[in-house]
Amino acid sequence: MYTFSFQEVGNISNLKRNIQLNFRVSENERDLITGKMAAANIINREAYLRKMVLDGYVLRLDLSAVNDMVRLLSNATNNMNQIAKRANETRSVYESDIRDLQTHYDGLWEQAEAILKSLANIQK
Repeated sequence: MYTFSFQEVGNISNLKRNIQLNFRVSENERDLITGKMAAANIINREAYLRKMVLDGYVLRLDLSAVNDMVRLLSNATNNMNQIAKRANETRSVYESDIRDLQTHYDGLWEQAEAILKSLANIQK
């Protein structure tokens, strides 16, 4: 465990920020924090942590719709490959094959629209 601690300066009661908070992190968590600070080009750990606590937010995404879309895309791709193979062999394409592809692509677009709408509703 690594403890973040901040140095007291002079008479703490006169400081604008006179309440000290401490918490423990693992070495791995400390390294992640340090890496994120470096990526953000921030060297003051206290300022970085304060900014993240006050203005940062946790985002949890339900990716089940994306998984469904990937499944539909895979099905459509497989169907398209089968139709292309048959077209190369027989030099013809069946109307039912085209309808099947259209159905899969319609499903893909519906999933994509649902995902985009849900992403548009994410708020800070």
